[in-house]
Amino acid sequence: MNAENPNIPLDRPVIRQLDDAAANRIAAGEVVERPSSAIKELVENAIDARATRIDISYADGGKTLIRVTDDGHGIPHDQMILALSRHATSKIDGSDLLNIHTFGFRGEALPSMGAVGRLTITSRVAEADIGSTITVNGGDIGLLKPAPATVGTAVELRDLFHATPARLKFLRTDRSEAGAILDVVKRLAMAEPHVGFTLRDVSGGGEGRIVFRADPENGELFAAMHGRLRKILGSEFAENCIRVDAEREGMTLTGYASLPTYSRGAAVAQYIFVNGRPVKDKALLGALRAAYSDFLHGGRYPVVALFVECDPERVDVNVHPAKAEVRFREPGVARGLMVSGLRHALAEGGHRASSTVANATLGAFRAPDASQPPRQYQMDRPSQGAIRTAYNAQSGFGESIADYSGRVETPVIEDTPTDHPLGAARAQVHENYIIAQTTDGVVIVDQHAAHERLVYEKLKNQMADNGVAAQALLIPEIIELSDADCATLMDAATELSRFGLTIEKFGGNAVAIRETPAILGEVNATAMIRDILDELADLSQTQTVQDRLEAILSRVACHGSIRSGRIMRGEEMNALLREMEATPHSGQCNHGRPTYVELKLSDIERLFGRT
Repeated sequence: MNAENPNIPLDRPVIRQLDDAAANRIAAGEVVERPSSAIKELVENAIDARATRIDISYADGGKTLIRVTDDGHGIPHDQMILALSRHATSKIDGSDLLNIHTFGFRGEALPSMGAVGRLTITSRVAEADIGSTITVNGGDIGLLKPAPATVGTAVELRDLFHATPARLKFLRTDRSEAGAILDVVKRLAMAEPHVGFTLRDVSGGGEGRIVFRADPENGELFAAMHGRLRKILGSEFAENCIRVDAEREGMTLTGYASLPTYSRGAAVAQYIFVNGRPVKDKALLGALRAAYSDFLHGGRYPVVALFVECDPERVDVNVHPAKAEVRFREPGVARGLMVSGLRHALAEGGHRASSTVANATLGAFRAPDASQPPRQYQMDRPSQGAIRTAYNAQSGFGESIADYSGRVETPVIEDTPTDHPLGAARAQVHENYIIAQTTDGVVIVDQHAAHERLVYEKLKNQMADNGVAAQALLIPEIIELSDADCATLMDAATELSRFGLTIEKFGGNAVAIRETPAILGEVNATAMIRDILDELADLSQTQTVQDRLEAILSRVACHGSIRSGRIMRGEEMNALLREMEATPHSGQCNHGRPTYVELKLSDIERLFGRT
């Protein structure tokens, strides 16, 4: 029996109030999971303090040292000890926990770090002649002392988790932890383009090695944002992104997103922020996928840096211990803003294809291996034609017999102006590629891929208006299917009729195709039905109706496009180029591949050593 109360059994648990040290260590488990999360909290505090420059240093992946120094407004001497108390903060008064305008509003970060490591804070406000410093070791708060300091705050955290050594076992290698730190700093730097950031690895002592540096950007927000993203995501992204600026019901979406032809094989470069806070929110990432579903297929992912801004009362940022997820009061508005804002921006991108397509083309022309003996090209040795020319000259036959075996499949068109964005058609080669001349280069167009996109966009426009116009077949086409395919197709018959495709049962597992989309002209209805069945099998039931419709339309469009192998007349080629210029998204086919490659004359001249 319990000695204090004989009526309570010994094995019954007793509720106790934890002391501050234990409470801080528990909080640290949520707030300070690893060195990068400690740096995130400290940098967010610096941003909230209106810092314009933030210097971050770490050693051994942040396990032995983390130091964050800023030029913000600092902490007054008489509030230093209070700053180390749980749930003590200058950022909210507790009266409205849904109206959060700052990052670190819980007041747990500093006491949590002091509970699991050796923490030193040095700070000075502008109106003070001298700063203050205080140390916390494993939860024990030392004396507050005066100290020389510049205006701002410096926080140093040594020997993270020394007070809770079991946590050290769960940390990764120094290299992995350093990578996580870099990722956190880059995300925060994206959201604050007017703030300067410097990240150093001081593992070897001294000034250390600068791992990342981004000076403050100047100018208005979009210009500053673009400059910062160029620094972080690279010049290729900066050259192949589109500006996003949308508003819906008081919620805004700004930032930059890549052209569909500039994509990645994994979702590793998708950065989303809500009220300046970096988040990894499943709902927003799902909306991002939906926005690009019409342009990217086959495991390709866009590169984006997008910023959602709304009244703080419309979003709860306190639903995740690390504040990595958020909950919107009106999730449908947030999703709709993401999808419509991105699609509108992509449409404004017009026929643009990414410049990396041309770079990849140029990169295919490799320089010869210097270790190999010089290769003797055809022009360097006498050819049969040259021998024949010499013989003919000596024999008095005059001009040589031409031995050129290549052919241009269409006549050269000289009178078409080249000042159009995609130039003027000059030839068709290999019965699929249009060669066009621009004022400062050449364009190579994949005629099948380009026309497939044009047909797809026309089908979408017709669907949005009154449905796709149908043409009746003189003789219905009968197709025999399996039980499952027949059932799948008939279940979708009403939906397919909106595409101008009329299907009826024809006894057993046979179906009759009575009408096909007029825009396709003469079409192999059986092949088209097989493709539609494949698409219906691939489609997820969780996709939106719009996504399902567009996926089927994409398959249908393929059957109405100019096929590879068709020889085109000059006026047809130029008509295709002009239509591409006037049609949004024509720079990529329905699968996200480029429809054309543009090579500048300067690039071509470099290939031939002219520059």
